[in-house]
Amino acid sequence: MKFLLVTIISLLATQGAYSQNFKADLRKLNGQIEAAYKSGKLTANEYAKLKKERSVIELTIDKAMADDILTPDEKNKIHSKIVRSRKRLAKYKTNREIY
Repeated sequence: MKFLLVTIISLLATQGAYSQNFKADLRKLNGQIEAAYKSGKLTANEYAKLKKERSVIELTIDKAMADDILTPDEKNKIHSKIVRSRKRLAKYKTNREIY
């Protein structure tokens, strides 16, 4: 009986660990954007574009969480926006254009 109880509790505890935390991903991305801008790897124009994109992602998360239910489609859209922003940040950091 104890084994069954421990198993059920461990399953419930690990269920939350696999859920996606989009707000945390967005905070991490924002920190990376700020660090890249402060180190001079981003221009002001690129920084503004990334900040605007971050606000759009934040608005999308807020709209999706309005009914407290995230559908798989909403999760996929939010995740793809965050991934797209990460790729754009990596591209901006490594380009050698001089403005």
